[in-house]
Amino acid sequence: MKTTKEDTTKKDTAQKDPIKPTKKDTTQEKPRETATEFFSSLASVLIAGLFILTFMVQAFAIPTGSMENTLLVGDHLFVNRVQFAPRTKWMEPVLPYRQLQRGDIVVFLKPGEPGLYLVKRIIGVPGDRIHLQDGAVYRNGEKLAEPYVIHSVGDSISYRDNFPAVPPSEFNGVRADWVLALPQHIQQGEVVVPPDSYFGMGDNRDVSLDSRFWGFIPRENVIGRPSFIYWSFETPEEQYLETGMGQRVENLAHGVFHFFDETRWRRTLKVVR
Repeated sequence: MKTTKEDTTKKDTAQKDPIKPTKKDTTQEKPRETATEFFSSLASVLIAGLFILTFMVQAFAIPTGSMENTLLVGDHLFVNRVQFAPRTKWMEPVLPYRQLQRGDIVVFLKPGEPGLYLVKRIIGVPGDRIHLQDGAVYRNGEKLAEPYVIHSVGDSISYRDNFPAVPPSEFNGVRADWVLALPQHIQQGEVVVPPDSYFGMGDNRDVSLDSRFWGFIPRENVIGRPSFIYWSFETPEEQYLETGMGQRVENLAHGVFHFFDETRWRRTLKVVR
């Protein structure tokens, strides 16, 4: 049987591996972000950060030892400004609003001294009856168990430790307007916390100038609740009084040169309770 040229060509073609069709590359190159888009994204991030820092959190530094050992001089805090803020219907479903409670630590503007921020623990809410006997706090007839309290001095001051049984006087460091107002809130030997007000005290009871010395904390003065410590640096207690430009520059330089060896690293990101 003769093999034609056509048959040979067919056989050769059959013996060859079939050629697989190449898949068309449908992946398109992603367009690069333009400078305008980049700066637009950056501006959005900065605006969001500014909004959070302005309306939701705020940074504070602890200047005195009135809250030791819960908070130390040189602790730098982020304060939650939202939790105790007035409720808004459009944000209520997503924000953790709640009322101030006994035991909360709060940052607030000191009554009668605009611009001066303090931090204390809420001991009494509206309607509570408060008195101290030999340094122990009684609320609504019950002695409080306060494991966070320290007595760093150990001396005895009648007005401070037996409040309000001992009459107030400016000689004891009591503010003049509180000397006049305190008797109006005493019932049967106890201070009764009025509406929209709170009774606050420092955890370091022997050195804390608190509601015993200047009165109640108005609700509208409350800024927020400390959430956590973002940085803690060994700082002298009297440093906050150094307001001169030269002193500030010196303190800043000290912080830069001793950042690593005087930072309290164990307190970084510690939750405040």
